[in-house]
Amino acid sequence: MSFAQLYDEKELLSLLTTGNEEAIKIIYQKYWQRLFLSAYNVLKDKEACEDIIQEIIIQLWKKRETLNITTSLSAYLFTATRYQVFHLIKKSAGRPELFEDLEERFSADAPDIPLYVKDLNERINTVVETLPEKCRKIYKLSREHHLSYKAIAGHLQISPKTVENQLSIALKKLRDALGDYLLFFL
Repeated sequence: MSFAQLYDEKELLSLLTTGNEEAIKIIYQKYWQRLFLSAYNVLKDKEACEDIIQEIIIQLWKKRETLNITTSLSAYLFTATRYQVFHLIKKSAGRPELFEDLEERFSADAPDIPLYVKDLNERINTVVETLPEKCRKIYKLSREHHLSYKAIAGHLQISPKTVENQLSIALKKLRDALGDYLLFFL
């Protein structure tokens, strides 16, 4: 059994937040290759991918005292990788080859997608449950029951403009609460 297998993710996170340098080394060894392959499958640029993974690990160490990872460490790292890949693609508009077969490459690189989707749904549901009752009801009719503004307005006996305003409020709260995490799923 390797040294990295002695710790589960929660133990590694706990050690990391206390400043244990061995924890960051174990995290790097445990996740580097999968994170690199995830980024490389999309970017096809070895150096850029290495830089992305290095930066994620460095930031993880720098932010160790204020980390609040509510998902698994694996999901957090893969999400950070996908965000950095997305950010690099956005900055690299002059490289059209990055945009070829992008959907296929993004879907092929993520064996943990079901974990991300489950986590995202849990986060969305948590935020939706904090919305005021009318706003929550309108959001659910729109997003879960796929009703149009007009159909929602008729069902709730309110104006379509009210539906639009309430959905705007709900979506703003979701964006604020979920931040960059949404970039990969919406």
